Amino acid sequence: MNKLLVSAIGLIVIAFLVLSSLFIVDEREKALVIQFGQIKAVKEDPGLAFKIPFIQSVEYYDDRILSLETAETEVTPSDDRRLVVDAFARYRIVDVVKFKRAVSTGGMRKAEVDLEGILIDRIRAVLGADGVTSNTILSAERTVLMDQITEQADARAAQLGVDILDVRLKQTNLPEQNLDATFARMRAEREREAADERARGEEAAQRVRAQADRTVVELESIARRQAEIARGEADAERNRTFADAFGADPEFFEFYRSLNAYRAGLTGDTTTMVISPESEFFDYLKSSTGK
Repeated sequence: MNKLLVSAIGLIVIAFLVLSSLFIVDEREKALVIQFGQIKAVKEDPGLAFKIPFIQSVEYYDDRILSLETAETEVTPSDDRRLVVDAFARYRIVDVVKFKRAVSTGGMRKAEVDLEGILIDRIRAVLGADGVTSNTILSAERTVLMDQITEQADARAAQLGVDILDVRLKQTNLPEQNLDATFARMRAEREREAADERARGEEAAQRVRAQADRTVVELESIARRQAEIARGEADAERNRTFADAFGADPEFFEFYRSLNAYRAGLTGDTTTMVISPESEFFDYLKSSTGK
């Protein structure tokens, strides 16, 4: 009975030791075998692995692509128009040994703090570089800037054993204290543009009015000239007609001229004329023959 109990206990101990010496590495993880604070083995391939029970321990690290969001930070582009930006990054632990040594005292929390510091530093450096304006950051050219941030941050993060795959700006806003000044500047710019448009419109209107006035003067001048020509031609025709009539019958012409003189001089009901009765003006009134 005692032998069976001892055997059973021995089997249990052996099974416990065997199980304690085994660990499984998931395909989504990497593992480090630690002995008295020192790294003894790196397990990157998925499957079953061994360690010394009670002496060695296993630390697991995520082998997937991880994400990190930065806090909002102010940047000052070359045009001195401050902006508030935040970003997110995708990264992966590629060297677990270097990563372990870099963050040994703080774990993943320290790693994220260090990575965020690197990202913010590179964001400020790239967005604040010479030639980078706020318009550049807000335009499609920001893709080039984000690629530069990714490249520079990846070079800095290599000391942590981390590969930064991508960095993207999420939001780009103005600081609250700058909004009123920005809106006032935008309003002033729009008012200036409106004033310029009105001035150009008034200038164009004046040109149109001047052209119209000149056209009117030219048309009136042409009309007057044509009228004077027509009137002169009519007067010439009339004089020619009179001359022909006078030449054909001088007595009839004198009679016609006298009738016109009577019509012009004897108008109205109170016409008073002071003239000698012997004047030739009344020749055709004294005699039916006008003699």
